[in-house]
Amino acid sequence: RALLLTDLLTPERIRIPLKSRSKEELLRELVEVITQHDGVDDPEAVLKAVLEREAVLSTGIGNGVAIPHGKSSAVPELRMAAGLTRQPVDFDALDGQPVRLFFMLVGPESAAGPHIKALSRISRLVRKESVRARLESARNAEEFYRALKEAESA
Repeated sequence: RALLLTDLLTPERIRIPLKSRSKEELLRELVEVITQHDGVDDPEAVLKAVLEREAVLSTGIGNGVAIPHGKSSAVPELRMAAGLTRQPVDFDALDGQPVRLFFMLVGPESAAGPHIKALSRISRLVRKESVRARLESARNAEEFYRALKEAESA
């Protein structure tokens, strides 16, 4: 069966609101969300991988969405975190617009295939304005998760 984002994401890995106000702080906060529950020994290695990927090209894909990601052996399998900021944050997005909606993906090199599938699935879903609007209006992690689940089953 197809890879579902809701298989990778749990309400515990969704933070609303994300508190950070700068790009680097946001990346650090999302890495913390993605690594806090599951005994990742080296969150700094995960952050380094995400920052290195971000240095190549911004993962701010436009329409107020960013999908920071990276590959690191510090993470045993592909993982995802998500969140919303109250105020849009400058993220060097490709369309020049600030970002409020974040999805972070990290995994080991061995998960490259699922990693790419998950990235394209996020991109496809958030291209729909109705999906973005529902995610952006979520007041808590459960609402966000439910909106994502419904978008995936539509």
